[in-house]
Amino acid sequence: MASPFLDSVRADMRLRGFSIKTEKSYLFWITSYIRFINKRHPGEVATSEVSRFLTWLAVSRRVSVNTQKIALNALAFLYQKFLRINLGDLGFKLATKQRQLPTVLSPDEVKLILNNLADRNRLIIALLYGSGLRVNECLRLRVQDIDLDRKCLVIRNGKGNKDRQTLLSLNLIEPLKRQIEIALTVQAKDNERGVGCAMPPALGRKFPNAWRTPAWAFVFPSSGLCNNPYDGTLCRYHLHDTVVRKFLSTAAIKAGIVNKRVKCHTLRHSFATAMLASGADIRTVQELLGHNDVSTTQIYTHVLGQHYAGSQSPLDRIS
Repeated sequence: MASPFLDSVRADMRLRGFSIKTEKSYLFWITSYIRFINKRHPGEVATSEVSRFLTWLAVSRRVSVNTQKIALNALAFLYQKFLRINLGDLGFKLATKQRQLPTVLSPDEVKLILNNLADRNRLIIALLYGSGLRVNECLRLRVQDIDLDRKCLVIRNGKGNKDRQTLLSLNLIEPLKRQIEIALTVQAKDNERGVGCAMPPALGRKFPNAWRTPAWAFVFPSSGLCNNPYDGTLCRYHLHDTVVRKFLSTAAIKAGIVNKRVKCHTLRHSFATAMLASGADIRTVQELLGHNDVSTTQIYTHVLGQHYAGSQSPLDRIS
């Protein structure tokens, strides 16, 4: 539903520095809400419609609690930030979500998955497990974010727009060097055509030739070019996360892991659990994962049953 109203909402989100992923998610739910209220302007209907919409999602659409929360966040932004209308007390309470223990893989299971992957795909999954990365944190890595000498990775603009450092397994230094060479070859060919990697908007304006420098090249470039969603220029983005999800699912099936639902985030859960099991201090794991609150990290102690202390990448224990 393209409209001047939604275009102005999108512009406001970009002014506030929202990520493209958040922008698309919020616009999806705002569009769904506008359709729900029969395409009336949100500012012209009672705010009780928000409560009715969220109830409809839960009762008729049977969406999950997390999905319901995302929809609420989108509408809270629409009313309170964009329209400057106070939603007040909606008289609505989100359903509580029962705490669930995360699915984790044993080191042997991770090894089986890695044995069914090769080259770039194996490296991506190894990074998710060996460094505890979210899938998009891994795919957004640029050459300048990898410090092979200090054996660490810099994660920029992670969840909550936070930067952090995390471990880099010794086993991944040589594979990363090879992948960086591939990425720089792709960049060099693009530069010959006057094309480069996608740049953050503000930095792209401040350093107009930065897309030509090796430091800004994506380590895992996409196979094709696309138009930058911010300014429409032709560029190369990083690999899309759906590619990773597909080959991980295939590798898990080939590995014979049928009793667990293996997702990209499962590798991050497995990293945290393996770190604690090896003796890592929970505060260290919290920092490596980028959690705001240690209570978020404590969920992994319930998988193990106790606290531990120490710090070494679990990938280093896989021969």
